[in-house]
Amino acid sequence: MIDFRVETEKRVKAIRELVLKTGAKGIILGNSGGKDSALCAILCKLSCDNTVGVIMPCDAKQNYGQDMDDALLLAEQYGIESRVVDLTSAKLSIVEETEKVGGSTKLAASNIPPRLRMTTLYLIAQSEGRLVCGTGNKSERYMGYFTKWGDGGYDFNPIADLYATDIYPFLKYLKAPSSIIEKAPQAGLYEGQTDEKDMGVTYEAIDKFIKEGTGKGEDVKIIMSYHERTHHKRNQALNYPWE
Repeated sequence: MIDFRVETEKRVKAIRELVLKTGAKGIILGNSGGKDSALCAILCKLSCDNTVGVIMPCDAKQNYGQDMDDALLLAEQYGIESRVVDLTSAKLSIVEETEKVGGSTKLAASNIPPRLRMTTLYLIAQSEGRLVCGTGNKSERYMGYFTKWGDGGYDFNPIADLYATDIYPFLKYLKAPSSIIEKAPQAGLYEGQTDEKDMGVTYEAIDKFIKEGTGKGEDVKIIMSYHERTHHKRNQALNYPWE
């Protein structure tokens, strides 16, 4: 059983010390309106008043609707500075130019938004002396369910050790907006997208397998397959001679 009061204090202290150690002037992160980014935003704001959450819609209707509404609601409740950078035109421009030399698959194109968001965050971070906060949980990392050089790129991540199923009660403890806690986990990459639909397995099943090594046959096959084929995402790029 997690003591969320203790965990909040530990993480806030660790973030605060990191900011001081690095000499950073503040923190920046993507505020997607989702659970993970909400928890990270709250912890960062408690640690560093100069925390900015950037809302970055990119060619998906839900980015402009529910997601943006939830992101703004969270920012207002916790006093987090919000900025909006619309990345749709940038994505469409990349796709258009790429099609002239061969085109792209739907899956490959779905990874453009996370990479544009990473680029946007680092542009602002470097310009203003900020640290970039990552927002992925342990379950996503185990499954390799993140974009390499996209949401997998950051300076620090205060929830990297938390399972997806830990995020819900942590947010409830911190009194985050119910609309964020109750909606299905999703990355907002395209219409109707949800994490569990994409992977074909629930986070509850994933967390049970990681913790206990058990689960239903089909779930275990999916989880092991995802984990085994995404080792490259959890490691740096290979440098010759290969190790």
